[in-house]
Amino acid sequence: MDRMRRRARRLRNNPTDAEARLWQFLRRRQLAGYRFRRQVPLAGYIVDFVCLERSLVIELDGGQHLEHARYDQQRSQVLEASGYRVLRYWNDAVLKQTSDVLEDVLRVLMG
Repeated sequence: MDRMRRRARRLRNNPTDAEARLWQFLRRRQLAGYRFRRQVPLAGYIVDFVCLERSLVIELDGGQHLEHARYDQQRSQVLEASGYRVLRYWNDAVLKQTSDVLEDVLRVLMG
């Protein structure tokens, strides 16, 4: 198994609180029947969540992402150039405004 896949597996086994919270609602096709996968190698990166059917990537950002804004922007550009739409949410929003985040994701999926 290559290095990126091993890292993705480690990330799946050790989710952040926000990742675990969102995954409760995305797993098992719970959101309008769409299938999501988590911590998936894609376009040279490991994305937090992806719906391959709708080419939608969901990235969750914690406080450390303030320092890595340029990297995150480049990462989003590469994913978008590969045909994916990228949605980004702060961990705090996922934890405290879960229903708002889910409504936004659903709006994009249905659009």
